[in-house]
Amino acid sequence: MPRFECEFEAEVLAAVSQSRWPERVEAALRAHAVACPVCADVAAVAIAVDASNQEMRAAIATPDSGLVWWRAQRRAKREAAKAAGRPITAIQVLALACSAGLLGACFGATSGLFQAALRWVQASIGAVNWKALLASAGALMGSHAALGIGMAIVLLLTPAAAYLMRKD
Repeated sequence: MPRFECEFEAEVLAAVSQSRWPERVEAALRAHAVACPVCADVAAVAIAVDASNQEMRAAIATPDSGLVWWRAQRRAKREAAKAAGRPITAIQVLALACSAGLLGACFGATSGLFQAALRWVQASIGAVNWKALLASAGALMGSHAALGIGMAIVLLLTPAAAYLMRKD
């Protein structure tokens, strides 16, 4: 029955992993490895693994330490800026909500007038008195032009300001 273990197996493996095999080991250990099939297999496999390990080490290109430091500094600054921007974004969302609420309040304040204008338009469509329709619409827009322009400014400039103020 063949042997599957050898007492010198660990010594052969240590010699190969320390790059001492076969030149810088004792002659008795070399002679044993030639005669022992377990130690011969261990030496052959360990030499192949060590050669592959050395090839991989040669292929690895480590970056310059200054470059690594510079990239770490840039990343830290980006993360700090992102963390600092979170409260600003929250305030922008709050301002957008307030402006939408103000717009709703303005519309609610004039909704009686708006509803009356809608009823008048529905009644006027049947009569199609275009001259009176344009005159009434002009009077309505003339009396509430400032409110309409203000609401348009709020609706257009608030998202634009929020977009321009973000720092991604």
